[in-house]
Amino acid sequence: MIGYLSLAAIGVAIYAGMHVAVALAGISFLGMWAITGKTALALNFVALAGTDSIAEYSFGVVPLFVLMGLAVSESGLGRDTFAIIARSMRGWRGGLGVATVLSNAVFAAITGISIASAAVFSRVAVPQMVAAGTSRTVAVGTVAGSSVLGMLIPPSLLLILFAILTDSSVGDLFLGGVGPGLVLALAFGVYLTLLGWVRPALFDGPRTMGGAEETTPTVLIVPVLGLAALVLGGIYGGVFTPTEAGAVGAAAALGLAFAMRRIGGAGAWRMAVQTGHITAAVCFLIVGASIYSRMLAFSGVPASVTQWAVASGIGPLGFLFLFALIVAAMGTILDSSSIMLVTVPLAFPITQELGIDVVHFGLVTVLAVEIGLLTPPLGLSVFVVQATLREEGVTLGEVFRGAAPFATIMAVVLCAVILVPEIATGLVGR
Repeated sequence: MIGYLSLAAIGVAIYAGMHVAVALAGISFLGMWAITGKTALALNFVALAGTDSIAEYSFGVVPLFVLMGLAVSESGLGRDTFAIIARSMRGWRGGLGVATVLSNAVFAAITGISIASAAVFSRVAVPQMVAAGTSRTVAVGTVAGSSVLGMLIPPSLLLILFAILTDSSVGDLFLGGVGPGLVLALAFGVYLTLLGWVRPALFDGPRTMGGAEETTPTVLIVPVLGLAALVLGGIYGGVFTPTEAGAVGAAAALGLAFAMRRIGGAGAWRMAVQTGHITAAVCFLIVGASIYSRMLAFSGVPASVTQWAVASGIGPLGFLFLFALIVAAMGTILDSSSIMLVTVPLAFPITQELGIDVVHFGLVTVLAVEIGLLTPPLGLSVFVVQATLREEGVTLGEVFRGAAPFATIMAVVLCAVILVPEIATGLVGR
């Protein structure tokens, strides 16, 4: 009973505006105090759970991949990637939109953060698309929609977080993310191509590039592809662990940025500070989630819910659809990391009892969570795009309208991944 009451209290606290990590840790402490009746024991429990959650070697993967992504973003490699891909698709109706999707897919393979993709391509792709005659609503929607690939195509910060929460293999989750990521990118590209033929007025214009992007050397795409091949190839080839891959990738990205003279001392300091901020925020959330999950296990709630789920006969498919619906609904008011921290510790034991593969469950979770980045009122990618283009007069409503078709496509791909687990597990060999 105390466990269920704590769940309700956490929900109320989060929706009232309390920071998610504070709500998780604080109410978990009160729950342990109520269960044991001893303040010192509850405090020791919280301290031990908090220390254990970030003392593992695998947690080092977070700051390393964040640093690599920021180095790539600061060095302008995202801009180069878009210019080169867009130039090769001039004759394609809706080609700049498809180029934005492809550029986001490539950029995702070395960043792992959707927000970084949204910020970079808002500045790079939207002006070029609008100048070429693309409807501004379509342009901003394409950037917001395709930015979600950053959290799906490995390396992904959300997949790393899921691995930490479930004590599962980061490498397997990264491998599992390739299939859904490519399917989603393909679906986005097909939609934009069909839209270009069905409603050509949305893409009327010369469909040409301009300015410095027109003369960007094609060879500049080699560092981006090489960096992705180095990191992901090293993980999948068994050359190094995901944590070591983060270190190698960060070093290579920094080396490229300095060698190309794209980053100076001020840029390096800015990256270091941003890496610290992001890592500290993620660390704080993980500490709160660890305390919360241990309190839940101690209270018996996961076992109780698992018993109910098995007895109800809902089955693996029914549970995944129900879970995805709940997570997508939570995405309208909570950020991605917070949703995972609240739901995964409770749902994961159920999936194990129902025989759901951890990689399949992880990719379903990330896809459902990412839909929330595009839906009102708290579509984080939408807010980033609008904030970046505020001076150009872009409104939130405009970005939400443009992103709505992409959210729908994501829902369709999510259903496909649930019904066909091999999309996520095929490359893992399960």
